[in-house]
Amino acid sequence: MGCAPVRAGGDENASVAQLDLQRYAGQWYEIAHLPMFFQRHCVADITATYTPRTDGTVGVRNACRIKDGTMDVSQGIARPVAGEAGQLEVRFAPDWLSWLPLVWADYWVIDLDPEYRWAVVGGPDREHLWVLSRSPRMNHALFQRLKARAAAKGYNLRELKVMAPLTP
Repeated sequence: MGCAPVRAGGDENASVAQLDLQRYAGQWYEIAHLPMFFQRHCVADITATYTPRTDGTVGVRNACRIKDGTMDVSQGIARPVAGEAGQLEVRFAPDWLSWLPLVWADYWVIDLDPEYRWAVVGGPDREHLWVLSRSPRMNHALFQRLKARAAAKGYNLRELKVMAPLTP
């Protein structure tokens, strides 16, 4: 399982010290998240796919299954924050609104497997959190360790929603 994280600081809420966007690229399965408005209709099969672009930004495709069985898909873009390896800003608003600061949201990779098999994403306000995996399932013991590390960083996990199977 390899649980040695590549991260900045111990229990402080900080992004990882190193993030290779080429290795981070590809599809991730959401294992759990703190509830947020944009995911209110998602019931299963939540994925995020990241595609590096030649201009240094990253294409973002979020998808989830909703109650009627169809897939809901959102397309966005992420840009690295200058001087902060594990920090990105993401937006799903149209390009013509990209000049507005309020359309960009913080996306901090706060914990990351050295082999890029799992990641934990949050932000400076600690209001949002996602546990991601390259596999649609996660080992229960690993999930508990990741939750404990997020809680130590100040994330309130009382409402954390587990969206994928946990294995023994």
